[in-house]
Amino acid sequence: MKRISFVVLALFIMLGSAHAAETVKIGLMAPMTGSWASEGAEMKQVCDLLAEQVNAKGGVAGKKIEVITEDDGGVPQTAALAAQRLAALKVTVVIGTYGSAVTEASQNIFDEQKIIQIANGSTAIRLTEKGLKYFLRTCPRDDEQAKVAAQTIRKLGVKKLAILHDNSTYAKGLADETKGLLAADKGVEIVFFDALTPKEQDYTTVLTKMKSFQPEMVFFTGYYGEAGLLLKQAKQMNWKVTFMGGDATNNPDLVKSAGKDASAGFYFLSAPLPKDLPSEDAKAFLATFTKKYGNPPNSIYAVLAGDGLRVALEAIAKTNSTDTEKVADYLHKNLKDFPGLTGKISFNDKGDRVGEVYRVYKVNEEGLFILQP
Repeated sequence: MKRISFVVLALFIMLGSAHAAETVKIGLMAPMTGSWASEGAEMKQVCDLLAEQVNAKGGVAGKKIEVITEDDGGVPQTAALAAQRLAALKVTVVIGTYGSAVTEASQNIFDEQKIIQIANGSTAIRLTEKGLKYFLRTCPRDDEQAKVAAQTIRKLGVKKLAILHDNSTYAKGLADETKGLLAADKGVEIVFFDALTPKEQDYTTVLTKMKSFQPEMVFFTGYYGEAGLLLKQAKQMNWKVTFMGGDATNNPDLVKSAGKDASAGFYFLSAPLPKDLPSEDAKAFLATFTKKYGNPPNSIYAVLAGDGLRVALEAIAKTNSTDTEKVADYLHKNLKDFPGLTGKISFNDKGDRVGEVYRVYKVNEEGLFILQP
């Protein structure tokens, strides 16, 4: 009886190994729980749909794709554990994640295991200044975003500016970069530069402090949860000041938390929203997504995750290999102007996406995000 059980067990192991050999394992690290769960849910939907489409056409390099999702909770410590689990599963590529500090907690784990990581919503400059061969990102960097922020502030004629961040890797980096670009501009005075504590429920103290400096605009470089609350409480204080946010404020939940009245007139920077993607390929994918899930994706970061998967599969197909050394070399050196859903994609030696991506949006009276000319 024991011998039969051993033979059966051995057979299951062999079948499991055969299954593993027949698939290309792609990891998805995303915030499936926590404050950014809406981002994670759409990242998974986009990647699952793309994998389904590719598998229907026979897969890649003669194998079907298997997407394995791990929840990082939007927390660095949880991300490190999620990265270790994906590394143990011997994935070839990991897509994700959202949040620079969260991504940073996983970078060295993947690099040491020679696993390619393609981040989709992690814009902090230092992520690609470490010389990590296996790290790339489909989103642009904060220094590019800061340039657009400074240009927009000047274009809107702002003379007195307040900059507020949350001390996170992303938000502090964007705030510092923007401050640096405006430092030599005698036409713009930065009258306030400070941080709030994220995930609090009352920001009236910091709002009152900023108001005392009489800025014409507040540039908040943190995330949409806090941005919504700032807008709501500023309106309750009857403080009529223009707010602008970085790309982490780009989420419909901002309007839900602030209310349409409070969020009207809010500016933010972002890669083009899904509804504004111009290519026919993007429009076709969004139509298929809508048919499958009942609505189009709200977040561009989900689509940027999809582009990460698409370029990874392109590299695997062109090298006809899951050898991460070959795949990484192809992505850095040979992938040129790949027709991504979010536009043409190429990477430089550091793994950064090449080209201008950021746009300016404004929230209208109906709470809709309108691309600005």
